[in-house]
Amino acid sequence: MLSYPDINPIALSIPGFELMGRDFGPFNVHWYGIMYLCAFASAWALAVYRARRPGSVITVPQVENLITYGAFGVIIGGRCGYVFFYGFDQFLADPLWLVRIWEGGMSFHGGLIGVIVAMLIYARRLKISYLKLMDFVAPIVPLGLGFGRLGNFIGQELWGRVSDAPWAMVFPKAMDPAGIARHPSQLYQAFLEGLVLFLIVFWFSSRPRPRAAVCGVFLVFYAIFRFSVEFVREPDEGVGFVLLGWMTRGQELCIPMFLLGIGLLVYAYIYSPDKVVSGTGKN
Repeated sequence: MLSYPDINPIALSIPGFELMGRDFGPFNVHWYGIMYLCAFASAWALAVYRARRPGSVITVPQVENLITYGAFGVIIGGRCGYVFFYGFDQFLADPLWLVRIWEGGMSFHGGLIGVIVAMLIYARRLKISYLKLMDFVAPIVPLGLGFGRLGNFIGQELWGRVSDAPWAMVFPKAMDPAGIARHPSQLYQAFLEGLVLFLIVFWFSSRPRPRAAVCGVFLVFYAIFRFSVEFVREPDEGVGFVLLGWMTRGQELCIPMFLLGIGLLVYAYIYSPDKVVSGTGKN
C-alpha cells in the first residue's frame, strides 16, 4: 500500500489587506483551478500549433475565440451535465443549486455536450465545416482531461474502489473510519484519458484521414478507457449502480458516446464526401 501524498488543495494563499476601511482577502488559489488553467493553456498551445499547419480550417488569430467558446461549453455543459446526470433530485428540490458552481460538481459527458454545441455555434459563425472543426478540436482536448484528473487526485475526489493492490492508497477525505486502501483511479484516468488518448488521437490526426474520423477515434477510445476505469472507481455518491446491478452512470453515458464514435468512423470511411488532412481544409 502506498501513502497518499497529502497535498494541500490550496496552492497559494495571498494575505488579505485593508483598503479604504474595508478588508479584502485572504485569497486562496486552489490546485484544481490551476489544473483548469493548465488544461486551457495546453489546448491553446496545441490549437496554435495546428492552426499554423498549411490549409488549417481556422487561423491562429481565430484560436482565441475557439478556446473561449470551448471554455464556456466546458463550464456550462459540465455543470449542467453533473446536475442533470448525477443530482437531478437535488436540482428539483433546489433549482438554484444549478448555478452554485462553487459548491463543486462537473461532468465530463456534460462538458463534452457543451463543447459540441459551442463548436457548432462557432463553425456556423465562421461558415466552415462543423466536422472539420471537430477534427481540429479533438486532438487538443485529452491533455486537458489529464490535468482535470490530476486536480481530482489532489482534491481527493472521485476515488477508487477498495483494493489490496500494492499501489492502493488511503485517501484521508474518503471518510473511511478504518482507513481502507483504494485504487487511485484518478491517476488511472489521468494516464489513459489524458496522456494515452492524446498520443493516439494526435498521432492519428497527423496523417490524412477522412472527414469525421479523428473525432470518431477520440469518442471511441475515450469511451473504452472511461468504461474500463469505472470498474475500479467508486460509484458516484447518491447514484450507485444504475444498470444490470453493476453498471455505473459513467459507464452508461459512455455507451452512446462509443456508438456515436463508431457511427462517425463508418461515415468517415464509407460515406464521407472527401478526404481531408484532419483539422485542415485540404482535400
